[in-house]
Amino acid sequence: MAAEILSAEQAARLVRARDTLAVPLGPGQPPAFLHALGERDDFEDLQVSAALLVDAFRLFERDGVHLTSGFYGPVERMLAQRGLDVRFLPADFRRFAPVLEKLRPRVMATAVAAPHPDGPFSLSLHAGATVEALRACGRDPERLLVAEVNARLPYTLGLPPEHTHALSIDEIDVLIHVDRPVIALPAREPGEIEERIAAHARAFIPPTATLQTGIGAIPDAVVRVLAEAGGGEYGIHTEMFTDSLMHLHRSGQVVDRKGLYDGVSVATFAAGSRALYDWLEGNERVRFLPVHVVNDPSLIGRNRDMVSLNGALSIDLYGQVAADTIGGRQHSGIGGHEDFTAGAGLPYAGRSLICMPSTVDAGGETVSRIVARLDPGMLVTTPRHQLEVVVTEHGAVDLEALDVEARARALIGVARPDLRDGLAAAWERGPRGG
Repeated sequence: MAAEILSAEQAARLVRARDTLAVPLGPGQPPAFLHALGERDDFEDLQVSAALLVDAFRLFERDGVHLTSGFYGPVERMLAQRGLDVRFLPADFRRFAPVLEKLRPRVMATAVAAPHPDGPFSLSLHAGATVEALRACGRDPERLLVAEVNARLPYTLGLPPEHTHALSIDEIDVLIHVDRPVIALPAREPGEIEERIAAHARAFIPPTATLQTGIGAIPDAVVRVLAEAGGGEYGIHTEMFTDSLMHLHRSGQVVDRKGLYDGVSVATFAAGSRALYDWLEGNERVRFLPVHVVNDPSLIGRNRDMVSLNGALSIDLYGQVAADTIGGRQHSGIGGHEDFTAGAGLPYAGRSLICMPSTVDAGGETVSRIVARLDPGMLVTTPRHQLEVVVTEHGAVDLEALDVEARARALIGVARPDLRDGLAAAWERGPRGG
């Protein structure tokens, strides 16, 4: 049966007052459809599964609407602060797929790019964990698959035949056609601290490295250093494709001789500027694969000279990394943090770098991000046995092969200098394992 073409408002009326709905993470979300749902006020029990909301959708302010998010961004944090019904699903990005299989939402909705002539609808900026779930929904006559076609989304590619990164017209129940700006991320110029961190991190990145980078000023600064240095022959195998990786491509230093998916850069989603989206249009050098492939530690570890660059909110002197909670409150999500830290740390794979400023301003008080022990409300994102290199603006330490006491001293050595004595004293006062 051919897909039915409806307006966003008409499609929104197909969702029942008591229903289940799932949308992809971030850039895979269909904004017009979600905004249209927010115009309704008759929901009795609508259970929505999502992650990293890209807009302040009114839907989640409505009575009877309950949001479960696998990754908090600014919108989820705002909803939680206002006391609205948003709950965190503790799962890394790879586990979103089996979660969706168990939940089996009646309605799924995704953004897609306009097809090439007689071709399928590209999933554009997001492959993630929903590809197979979307297809399963479309095959089931009792369920509803909605695809929002945005003329401004880039048509991106997978790696067929196994990973087509597309939906055919026969797999879709309802099509919504829109022409609206794609939500872009504001650029942030690295400051002095980020540049100092990048300079320290550079020593651990060989010119033949396969790179994974996250978003933010620190990974941007690191990649900028690489682009400006020249002489690199880099590969890219990353969860998220960003503007900085586009600039590295443009510098002529990405060759993608990785030993795995050679010849192309691999990602599972992209977010950044409008310039990035234009560059990705039809770009055969970048391929989008499902997250169960991209974030598989055993595959990550097969890449030549794999180097992962991740951040953290806090690290204790044991080496436990807290990257997604602050004071017991959910701040972000687990994502691929542990997967890439583990994958890059596999024997002979490469290096895993955790890069962060040494302090944070908390209500006018300077607080060390390196702490003797994690506060009771801080939850471990990545365990101590997977931590390798920690980088701050004060230096970098390689913790591999260091015992408990030695790694504590090393971590104190990259804390802010005037806070080091306090850390050492707190370490000596407390119980220590090993």
